[in-house]
Amino acid sequence: MTERIPAPAQRPHRHHWRRDVVELAALFCAVAVADAIANLVVHGPRGPVLLVASAVALLVTAAFHTWWARRHSHAPPPADTGLPDPATGTGTVAGAVDVAFAETDRTAAGTTDKTATDGALASALWRMRTTVRDEPGSLAALCTALAGRGVDILTLQTHPLPEGGTVDEFLLRAPQQLPSADLTRAIAGAGGHSTWIERADAHDLVDTPTRVLGLATRTALDAAELPLALRQLLGRCTIHSIPATTLSGRPNAGADAPVEGVLEATVMRLRDPSGGAITIERPYLPFTPTEFARARALVELDARLGPRVPRSRDVLTLPEGNEITVRRADGSDLPAARAMHDRCSERTLGLRYHGPVADADRYLGHLLSPRFGRTLAATTASGKLVALGHLLWDGDETEVALLIEDDWQRRGIGSELLGRLIGMAVEAGCDSVYAVTQAHNTGMVAAMRGLGLPLDYQIEEGTLVITARLDATPVSSRLPYELPGESRGLPRGRQ
Repeated sequence: MTERIPAPAQRPHRHHWRRDVVELAALFCAVAVADAIANLVVHGPRGPVLLVASAVALLVTAAFHTWWARRHSHAPPPADTGLPDPATGTGTVAGAVDVAFAETDRTAAGTTDKTATDGALASALWRMRTTVRDEPGSLAALCTALAGRGVDILTLQTHPLPEGGTVDEFLLRAPQQLPSADLTRAIAGAGGHSTWIERADAHDLVDTPTRVLGLATRTALDAAELPLALRQLLGRCTIHSIPATTLSGRPNAGADAPVEGVLEATVMRLRDPSGGAITIERPYLPFTPTEFARARALVELDARLGPRVPRSRDVLTLPEGNEITVRRADGSDLPAARAMHDRCSERTLGLRYHGPVADADRYLGHLLSPRFGRTLAATTASGKLVALGHLLWDGDETEVALLIEDDWQRRGIGSELLGRLIGMAVEAGCDSVYAVTQAHNTGMVAAMRGLGLPLDYQIEEGTLVITARLDATPVSSRLPYELPGESRGLPRGRQ
């Protein structure tokens, strides 16, 4: 039941006879004074002077009254308005408001000073993902725990889970001296579990919609970008493209992914538009339905656009004066590549494929598919294909390989192709590339050494594996994404 508080009652007006007597007496006095002044003005010797003096006195009094009223009407209100403070029941509301503004000013000044101090201190970027209950206040608890350790939240994504709960993904700026273990303990104390954390860099500062649009653009320009786009979209993961058939023509196990795809904790399987399936694995960190939907959208975009490679080309002049054209190759170059195989010696094919020479043609369909990597072709002025350079995605690693027709070897074509392949690997974000050859293949060894990059050598039973680390010096590919009319030789930055 609500108690009703009545409004203050008005005092009834009472009629007093004393007030009437006083008003009547004042009226008679005023009449008497007016009659006396009139007699003085009319019959006195200084009547006109007295009338003027009275008018001046009246004007001065009116002017003084006007000045006084204006001065006091614009004066500030008194400190005590008579209204009680709602919090304490004493004081005034005006005083409380003044105190509130003063506290706000002091807080803002303190925040500014703290920001300037934090900016001067070293900081580190972290990517963190944790799972919380899907209930009000769970995110606020995480933010409070991070703020208590001086951690700034730069970006935040939420991934709802079908079984309940939410995966929150943060990009954090934390003090340099704060270890990751303290962050995970703080998150655990605030209700987070299954926490994953790793170092981030300036590339992670791009917001998610912008990054997804950029990956979609790259995929639209080049079909070979789809595996790389998926890897950059989903973070540290391993991507395998499983063709529909083996090299011998038999159906490939695991290549029958459904149209809608399959999501199983840390494994994602999607149907490849070019045939077969794409398997994505990420240990220790399950995929969310949101990530699955984004990956499937990229695959559907690739399916709608169909086969495509950049059509730019680069004309090079060899030391002896001949010109060759370097361009991207795809499945349409399969007949020309088979014709080149027929012109190559068994020794050249054996150094390239490390197996029976008769099976060399079987690999070409796989090598020329943009799903498994990128291929550069070198053609003469007449259009004859004389060399192929491959950059192949091998799970978490990247392989480079060269095949040059016998009559065109030792002319610098291999070094030109290899330099461009290494540039593509740098642009794709690869940390290293490796080449598998024979120990007596001096031409491939010389081409790898000519890159000027740190190399590691490993020999097993006559097979030489040369690994080049790409984090030492950026290399320009000078080819893969240039459009007609654009300048050549400028590398695209790492995405």
